[in-house]
Amino acid sequence: MADLSEVTFMDSSGINVLVTTHQTATRGQGWLRLAGAREAVQQVLHVVGLDDVIDCYPTLEQALTA
Repeated sequence: MADLSEVTFMDSSGINVLVTTHQTATRGQGWLRLAGAREAVQQVLHVVGLDDVIDCYPTLEQALTA
């Protein structure tokens, strides 16, 4: 789980961290969920298509109970 609620900017470095973490988690039968991304970060996730690969939730609570 990654709580992105305090993240105000994301570039390719952040995207690479999320992709690598997602790949590592799924190889180990786990998962990565993103929670609380602000609008600017949501837009970046959408533009690169990461929101189609990693589940994104508006709140931490929703991500934890999904």
